[in-house]
Amino acid sequence: MQTHRVLAALAAATVFAAGLSAGPAAAEELAVYAWSGELPDEIVKDFEKETGITVRFDTFDSNETLIAKLSAGGSGYDIVNPSQYAVQILAKQGLIVDLDQAKIPNLAGLSETFKAVSYDPGNKVSVPYVWGTTGLAYNTDCVTSPVTSWKAMWDPAYKGRIYMLDNMLAAYIAGLQVNGFPANSTNPDEIAKATQSLIDQKPLLGGYNSTNFADLVSSGEACIVEAWSGNVLQVMKDNPKVKYVLPEEGGTMWVDGYSITKDAPNPVAAYKFLDYLLRPAVATKVTELAQLATSVEASKAMLPAATAGNTAIFPPAESLAKADFILDLGPATKLYQDGWTKVKAAQ
Repeated sequence: MQTHRVLAALAAATVFAAGLSAGPAAAEELAVYAWSGELPDEIVKDFEKETGITVRFDTFDSNETLIAKLSAGGSGYDIVNPSQYAVQILAKQGLIVDLDQAKIPNLAGLSETFKAVSYDPGNKVSVPYVWGTTGLAYNTDCVTSPVTSWKAMWDPAYKGRIYMLDNMLAAYIAGLQVNGFPANSTNPDEIAKATQSLIDQKPLLGGYNSTNFADLVSSGEACIVEAWSGNVLQVMKDNPKVKYVLPEEGGTMWVDGYSITKDAPNPVAAYKFLDYLLRPAVATKVTELAQLATSVEASKAMLPAATAGNTAIFPPAESLAKADFILDLGPATKLYQDGWTKVKAAQ
């Protein structure tokens, strides 16, 4: 009997010592890999304060960078932020998981448009977050007549002060549409024609830029730039000389969503984060801070009238009707890659 008491005491002491050596539990962390400028710091801090979850936030500059990162394996990210065609590619490769929608009750608040996206019917693998357009922006200090067409990007009057997005598919939007072709063409002859147009344009360019093109047009260093709407809208708040338009040829509409990776270290936190972003009040705050349209139906009614009525954020239906929607181009992607190599090599 005494022996049993000694053994019990030793066991208790061992457990107590183990508890002391383990120290405090590590803070819960959520690792996010996303586009720059689309998830305001204030939103992240609000989420951290409410949940106690620490967010590690890294950014990428293209869907191709994101795809390569996940394809290499062991990314360590819980959530990623692909655009529509990248969602298709990542899903095909099994790099993102089917969502347990019961863990995202606020998904019910998506507008009907985003519940029926063609690239992910039923939001099986992706939660639409924000959306916008690809068009062009210009500075009225040096572009005195309103711009309405991609043709302005080939105007010698602005030589050296034209910038294209440093992104293959984005550049081909202009190259294809300026010739009257759809921005998601898989026709080899149309892609070849677009390639030649981009090569012809190159002597007029100040460069290719996907990072600070909005700052370039705001400062006047660039007269006209191909642009993703969200980046430009942020500088337009402070500089009324910057204008953004969807070209008459159409431009494109894009949707950036969030998906959970197949090897997410913390899927529980990932689901909490997805549901948080879909709260109407949070979605409204995202639009106000980032100047990006959200996918949540109730959010627009909560916005100030000036923001809700801003056609650069919420283009009229007739403009969007002409905008193409870039999807996975399948085998035709090789034609674009070969053409883009020629464009980049051209003098």
